Amino acid sequence: MNQPNPAIVTQDAVRRLPRWALLLLCVAYVVPGYVGRAPWKNADISSFGYMLELAGATDLAQWLQPTLMGQVADSGALLPYWLGAWAIQLAPSWMTPDFAVRLPFIAMLAATLAGTWYAVYYLARQPNAQPVAFAFGGEANPIDYARALADGGLLALVATLGLAQFSHETTQALVQLFCVVMVFLGLAAAYYRPNRATVALMIGLPGLALSGAPATAIFYGSIVLLALLTPGLTLTEPRVRQRLIWVLLLTLSITVAMCWQLDLLRWRIAPMRSGWAEWRSTANLFLWFTWPVWPLVLWTLWRWRRQLLDLRVYRHLGLPLLLASVPVTSTLITTSGDRALLLALPSLAALAAFALPTFRRSMSALIDWFTLLFFTGWAIVIWVVWVAMQTGVPAKPAANVAKLAPGFEPVFQWPALLAALGGTLAWAALARWRTGRHRTALWKSLVLPAAGATLCWLLLMTLWLPALDYARSLAPQMREVRSVVGDAPCVQVFGLSAPQVVGVRYHGGWATEPLIGTTACPWLLVDVDAQASLPQVADMTQWELVDRVRRPTDDNETLLLLRRIGTSQK
Repeated sequence: MNQPNPAIVTQDAVRRLPRWALLLLCVAYVVPGYVGRAPWKNADISSFGYMLELAGATDLAQWLQPTLMGQVADSGALLPYWLGAWAIQLAPSWMTPDFAVRLPFIAMLAATLAGTWYAVYYLARQPNAQPVAFAFGGEANPIDYARALADGGLLALVATLGLAQFSHETTQALVQLFCVVMVFLGLAAAYYRPNRATVALMIGLPGLALSGAPATAIFYGSIVLLALLTPGLTLTEPRVRQRLIWVLLLTLSITVAMCWQLDLLRWRIAPMRSGWAEWRSTANLFLWFTWPVWPLVLWTLWRWRRQLLDLRVYRHLGLPLLLASVPVTSTLITTSGDRALLLALPSLAALAAFALPTFRRSMSALIDWFTLLFFTGWAIVIWVVWVAMQTGVPAKPAANVAKLAPGFEPVFQWPALLAALGGTLAWAALARWRTGRHRTALWKSLVLPAAGATLCWLLLMTLWLPALDYARSLAPQMREVRSVVGDAPCVQVFGLSAPQVVGVRYHGGWATEPLIGTTACPWLLVDVDAQASLPQVADMTQWELVDRVRRPTDDNETLLLLRRIGTSQK
């Protein structure tokens, strides 16, 4: 039985968000963070190292099992490394490898945003998701209503704090996010665009398996298939349901066979949290990582609570809840943590969009004022610290930067300054527009959160980028090593992590050799934590300590630089 719909929306409330504004917002969110920086530690540069080594591989076995100095990647992912390696191979000679590998990831982030928009659009087209029809007309047009909610869903995703960092790394996290959105789009569009849905599902489920989340792919396919086979599920047309069942059977069979053949299944079940500190840490993760979406999701569940009694009928609620439940459960029972929770964000953003038609004016005003004060405050902080880095005034922020990043020399960049000024002026104009007069559009309550999150990300990736690059890159440490080692043909390494090995290779430019067997390498780099075990594998009478090179922003990452006795300084 259909329950009373809580969405009461007029045609005036579904006015369209200007496409140029939405596209400009997406560009301002996607591009910063990919341009102008070095690979960052740890996952970003480690993933880049596997891609770089794989780009030169000629053996099929290496492509099916990427390695770095003989060590197999422990992520269980293949597709991210393939994409990065192909990008390096296809890139022109003038393009640096670290930027080349980012190009497919930029495309996937853009496709993730677009896929979320279309998934919410098709969900909002469902008859049970439509607003109440008025006795004398004037209710929202179904297509316009769906577009307005799709705009809100995209804005909600962009506003989510947890999306920013992981969506701008060249790791399996973004590939998994993209594939989850393809599954979401495929299931949401099945009743309106069967061909598009088929392609999306055949990309999403196998892609999840190849990007390190095979269990998630199998769970998604199996649960949805069982739901489709359950009596009582209402679909637009029986033939659409039958087609979707066959598509899922085929895609799930391919996914399972691929997992079995390539040995992709990796179980990372963590011990159940037993202490208050662990549960508090998990709760904090959910609170900040999904902000500001989670309050809207709770509001959606409350206002649509009667519809939750039959999620098979109200698919605009059931599908996002189903897709979000798997990564949320994975966050609780595995060691993946925030990278697992990332996969729930598109579904949570869709649920947040369905809170918009039920908002009261007071709640909308509360969100606006809180968002305005919050992001304006952070923007001011970012600008003040940048001015302090450039001029030394105010003195306290400048001293804090010098303390946190000793040796950092500020760099003035006109393009970065112009981009930051443009973003700040756009934020001021948007704030004036939003607070100056009341707007009835459904998406109005999410414009400021999305624009504020984009502004702060843009300012961080322009004004603060040189400092962040200095703090999070291994390049400064490798420059110190190079000042001693020079253009040596190779360097032996002992006890270095995968990110450190990639830093030695890429930033230092040396070939790396393990500390085993006979080699002519005159230099040896040892992680300070492995110093105690070094005499067990090396004849220390052949080596002399030359320097201790610490990473400027972390005292715990110090490298011991040793030279083979009898070799020259450079």
